[in-house]
Amino acid sequence: MELEGQWWRGQLAADIHQALRYKELKLPSYKGQSPQLSLRRYFADLIAIVSNRFTLCPSARHLAVYLLDLFMDRYDISIQQLHLVALSCLLLASKFEEKEDSVPKLEQLNSLGCMTNMNLVLTKQNLLHMELLLLETFQWNLCLPTAAHFIEYYLSEAVHETDLHDGWPMICLEKTKLYMAKYADYFLEVSLQGESLWMPESDL
Repeated sequence: MELEGQWWRGQLAADIHQALRYKELKLPSYKGQSPQLSLRRYFADLIAIVSNRFTLCPSARHLAVYLLDLFMDRYDISIQQLHLVALSCLLLASKFEEKEDSVPKLEQLNSLGCMTNMNLVLTKQNLLHMELLLLETFQWNLCLPTAAHFIEYYLSEAVHETDLHDGWPMICLEKTKLYMAKYADYFLEVSLQGESLWMPESDL
């Protein structure tokens, strides 16, 4: 679902936002019933670390964690297999969200410290098999909007020249925008750590 850079500034921004909202309303339900739920934080952090290592975009990282949550919700998976699942989720998400040359390669993943420490080696066959299983699980639909897909659009609309601070005009509009973007990014990353944040409001 690669979008043009700064799509939220274009003439089609409202239409794209509406399409994302439509997709969001049809997201698969998350029940938080995985037998390995206690391990979820570790693997979400693993995805975040590997994503940062390869400088993947936030939407790829968030989509990968969402795929992991949904997949864990449906299957009882061994710890060793969870490494394969988590990295396969990241690969699929990066293939969907990034340009081809930004997608991590097999040898790069195998050279990661977490893999050598766990004495794990990914193979092309295992990755392809897991990716196929993931795609079949999600019915080949990876257009699953997360908060990361919306944040830039909302930030672009969040601050205006007419806004006031303590009843006075803002001194520096750009500084305020940077401040908001910084904290939005922070809370966006924190949101990856709690699986309950995916649950519908009615379930909380």
